[in-house]
Amino acid sequence: MEAPSRIQVKSLADYLEVMSKSVFQTGISWRVVESKWPQIKEAFQGFDPAVVSSLNEPELDELTQDKRVIRNRRKLEAIVSNASRLLELEKTYGSFKEYLRSRGSFEDLVKDLRKQFKFLGESGAYHFLWVVGEQVPSYEEWCASHGETPKAGSH
Repeated sequence: MEAPSRIQVKSLADYLEVMSKSVFQTGISWRVVESKWPQIKEAFQGFDPAVVSSLNEPELDELTQDKRVIRNRRKLEAIVSNASRLLELEKTYGSFKEYLRSRGSFEDLVKDLRKQFKFLGESGAYHFLWVVGEQVPSYEEWCASHGETPKAGSH
């Protein structure tokens, strides 16, 4: 498995897309998520946080039947909730990047991300921060601090 590519964040939708990919990858092969990603992105209308945060129950019901997405209701609800939280944090801090930079250490940021966002665990938060270009420890260092063995070719 090779490391995911880092992106140049251009909008809040980029943050939501990367975070949503981390949510979908929880407990599922990253290959499955990658293969479905273009259809998932289409179903979520490009991950525009204003659009996603406004999805209502009937629209969520439709998504749970939509073969383009991974139809886990709890993950779909988490993505809608996470979109709302992104918008709130952007409003509070002036930008989501300012929120990310306000936590001091990597560990404090991960702890806060896990508190603020649904379905975002330790490895999901690491993946998210890596892809959006934030400072993270080396993958080997992160794995060692979590008692894991690094997978070949990752980060």
